[in-house]
Amino acid sequence: MLPKDPASQAKVIREVIRSYTYVLIWMGISIAVILFNKWLLAYSGFPFPIALTLWHMFFCSCVGVVAVRVLKVVKSHNMTPREYYTRVMPIGLLYAGSLWLSNSAYLYLSVSFIQMTKSLMPGLVYASGVMLGTEKYSRGVTLNMLLIAFGVVVCAIGELNLVFKGVVQQLTALGFEAMRLTMVQVLINSKGYNMNPIQSLYYVSPACLVCLLVPFLSVELSKMRTSTNWTFNPSVMLANALTAFVLNLAVFLLIGKTSALTMNIAGVIKDWMLIFFSFYLFHAPVTTLNLLGYAFCCSGVVVYNHMKLQMIKSKVASNSGGKADEEKPKEER
Repeated sequence: MLPKDPASQAKVIREVIRSYTYVLIWMGISIAVILFNKWLLAYSGFPFPIALTLWHMFFCSCVGVVAVRVLKVVKSHNMTPREYYTRVMPIGLLYAGSLWLSNSAYLYLSVSFIQMTKSLMPGLVYASGVMLGTEKYSRGVTLNMLLIAFGVVVCAIGELNLVFKGVVQQLTALGFEAMRLTMVQVLINSKGYNMNPIQSLYYVSPACLVCLLVPFLSVELSKMRTSTNWTFNPSVMLANALTAFVLNLAVFLLIGKTSALTMNIAGVIKDWMLIFFSFYLFHAPVTTLNLLGYAFCCSGVVVYNHMKLQMIKSKVASNSGGKADEEKPKEER
């Protein structure tokens, strides 16, 4: 409900317009990156997901070094080598695995089905948090996550072009990503190393680059040498890396100016849009069972976001109540 004061009304309207603008920017860039990667790996003649991910990390590492060390746009945290190896390298390893396997899945699965599997992310992050002690076990949340998982199973049953290898790669990538997000909270944020996107690029991208070199040299380099049926377009690769870089900035902008909850809810809308974009651009078949299963998943995700919001409100209320009790004079107690 809008306030009665005209000046306050204008301020509220401006805030709403600004928030929706950030959401639309993030959704547009995110959709562009996903469709760009799918086209590049599956249709353009460059079927090398590790090499593509390696190129992204090299580009991001260069941008991070230039921004932090040369232009000094942001400050570094001046980590010691020991801190870097124990705090950043595990995150870089998980990030490398997540990017490598998620990009590999584009070779076998449709964009629409990949987006459907991403409904599992809240549950995987929750499970990782419970294991590492950042989340408390809740029977209600666990039941909700099992229902989302059931919805993904329904999506898989309805998928016409289901490739088992691609499913394993995608689910493993989601597991790595969920663990990475939790490890960031445990190893980075809890120790006071809160990072903006440029700092994240500066620290995490080189670690991810080093970790990706192992599978690239042992798995993909020999394929690139022996195969002649592939093409490399420098301008396309540069555009792809720039798009991925801009997405990192858009994510930070959205969360910084709105909230992570807004991003999660907008993500559900974005995934539905990607399903239809995939159908029209790549002619990926979408069945009624696919849509019913995904609608079930989305309902579970919305319920989970509502539960998280209520938990946050309860926590804020309890903290405010505790502070109010501490401020009461002793005579009144």
